[in-house]
Amino acid sequence: MYNNIYTSFIERKSKKEKAFAVLIDPDKVTPAGIIELAAKCTAAKVDYIFLGGSLVISDHLDECVQQLKASCDIPVVLFPGSPSQVSKYADALLYLSVISGRNPELLINQHVVSAAAVKKSGLEVISTGYMVIDGGAPTTVSYISNTTPIPSDKADIAMCTAMAGEMLGMKVIYMDAGSGARNPITETMISRVASQVAVPIIVGGGIRDAEKAYLNCKAGADILVVGNAIEHDLSLIKELADAVHSVPVKA
Repeated sequence: MYNNIYTSFIERKSKKEKAFAVLIDPDKVTPAGIIELAAKCTAAKVDYIFLGGSLVISDHLDECVQQLKASCDIPVVLFPGSPSQVSKYADALLYLSVISGRNPELLINQHVVSAAAVKKSGLEVISTGYMVIDGGAPTTVSYISNTTPIPSDKADIAMCTAMAGEMLGMKVIYMDAGSGARNPITETMISRVASQVAVPIIVGGGIRDAEKAYLNCKAGADILVVGNAIEHDLSLIKELADAVHSVPVKA
């Protein structure tokens, strides 16, 4: 298991360079759509493509990954919602533990179920402390995970949760308001978490415009992820990528 993707996360963070990832739900793309997405992502200089979802009912994950790999050179990172969402053709796997909740299924049990298949896949595995943040509306991730999101105004709870995840050995902290969130995660919460953890911070959910993308990265997000908004407007890919990449690199 190589560490090429995680190394890129660390190198970008050490240089204070922000990265942009497009999230693709396998249930919502066609082969023609993948080709178009790959072309627009390449043109916009997207850094990563995340692939997965809380509820994937289609059975063409392998085909999606292979088509993406054939259509562009952007690393494909699996963002799985269940143990079945594993493809050996991807570049890496975010091995998610829902540290914001108290559901043992998604803290460790699903990992036990998937461990043999993940090991056999040969994928680069990135242990990820996944934190669900309240985005102002019920989301698929909160329903499927059967967990209560961290309240959006409780930055200290988010900070301590992230600190615990880092001290438990998580290599990445992923803060997510969820697909379809009314409100993205506040800069205050992101800044509070970023002030206390050294590992890369991924932020997603509810981001719909370039200004919010810029502000979240300036607050401390290392990798910004957008999926739902792009499904409705592909032109946002370049706008959001440009905004993320325009965040000044601090000395």
